Formats: sequence, C-alpha cells, structure tokens
Amino acid sequence: MIYEHRTYTLPHGQMEAYLARYERDGLPVQLKHLGRLLGFWVTEIGPLNQVVHIWVYDSHADRERRRIALDADPVWTTFKEGNRGSFLQQDIKLMRAAAFSPRFV
Repeated sequence: MIYEHRTYTLPHGQMEAYLARYERDGLPVQLKHLGRLLGFWVTEIGPLNQVVHIWVYDSHADRERRRIALDADPVWTTFKEGNRGSFLQQDIKLMRAAAFSPRFV
C-alpha cells in the first residue's frame, strides 16, 4: 500500500473558511475518485494553521489512475480554482509502511 501524506499551511485566520469550503466542495469529489481517506487533521500544537490528510492507495499505479480521474472532474477543477492563493506552503509525501507497521486502510 501507498500512503499519501499532504500538509497544507494556510494564512492566519483562513482555517475556518477553508475547512468549510473543503468539506462542502472538495471532500465529496475527492472521496468519489480517491476513495480511502485515512484521516484529516488540523494542527493544534507545533506549526499552526496546517491541515494534514492521508490517503491510502493500493499502489503507485492505483494512485496515478485515481488522481488522473480526479483532475479530469470539472467539479474538482472548480474547487482548485477557488483555492488559488489559499496556501502558503504545500508538502506532499508518498510513503510505504515498514514491514512491521500496522496496516491502516
């Protein structure tokens, strides 16, 4: 399995508006195409104003196929256009579990 770990840093004071927009417009289309959301978090201690989400894929090929389908969806395109200027930084990691790690799906 492949775990995609995404961290987005937002400007101070923008978290509530972003979360509302994401829950309403972004999450439904991502769930439609990407499927397995492991979790979605907001930082409380440490670097603030960050959202972190982890998506689970069967393989790199599975991720690529799902991301292509998401990018082709006009609802996603509209959501992304509405996000222009929303993030100060984006960090994306693709990870695989160590042999002894519990598997989360």
